[in-house]
Amino acid sequence: MDGADRGSKLRSFAIGSLVGAAGAIATARRASRPSQRPRNAPAGLAAFEDAPCFLELVVEKGQRYREGGGDTVTGPSKPT
Repeated sequence: MDGADRGSKLRSFAIGSLVGAAGAIATARRASRPSQRPRNAPAGLAAFEDAPCFLELVVEKGQRYREGGGDTVTGPSKPT
């Protein structure tokens, strides 16, 4: 192992260590902060179940299912 290769590996290790330490610090700081989401607010995808656009899609898929004999994979509901 020559000196140039050894220095390159050492530099790579040092940079990786700094990035890992920064990630660990950021995670610790974020975990110590209280959540800004209200306690009674739904989390994840449940937050979107009452959205008008989601309800519209559910109704459209149900209509296509009933009309098409079960196949709901027909593309987007509205062309963009």
